Amino acid sequence: MNQVMIRTMKPEDASNAASLDQEMFTQPWSEQGFLNALTGQNLFLAAEKNSCLIGYCGMYCAADEGEIVNVAVKKDARQKGVGETMLRTLLQQAQNAGIHTVLLEVRVSNQAAIHLYEKLGFEICGLRKSFYEFPREDAYLMKLTYH
Repeated sequence: MNQVMIRTMKPEDASNAASLDQEMFTQPWSEQGFLNALTGQNLFLAAEKNSCLIGYCGMYCAADEGEIVNVAVKKDARQKGVGETMLRTLLQQAQNAGIHTVLLEVRVSNQAAIHLYEKLGFEICGLRKSFYEFPREDAYLMKLTYH
C-alpha cells in the first residue's frame, strides 16, 4: 500500500512522534510530552505510510479556541501534500468539535509553512519577538476564524 493514511494519533505513536521531533526540531517533544498531549479535548493526527509514521500535527483545544502546536513531516515526505492534508483534516475536526478560532505561531523565516497556512485561510495578526530559541527568531502569530 503506497497511500498515506491520516488518522487519530494513538498513545502507541508517541515514541515514533518523539523520534520524528528529534530529527526536525531544536527543542523536540519527549515521548511523555506526546502522551500528556493525547488527553482531553486535544486533537492530534498521525500520517502513516507503509505502517510508518511520516508526520503528525496537533492542536490544543479549550472552549471554542484551538492552538496548533506542531506540524511535522519527515523530510523525504515533504512537498507531497502530507502536511496540507493533515492540516485540512485537523481543521475540519476542530470545526466539528465547535472550535471557532485557531491560532498558531510560525518562524518568520519559514516561508513554506507561512504560505501553506495562508492557503488554508490563516492571516498574520501579530509578531512575537524572540519567540523561538536555537536559533533565536521572531514568530508570526497567525489566526483563522470560522464565521
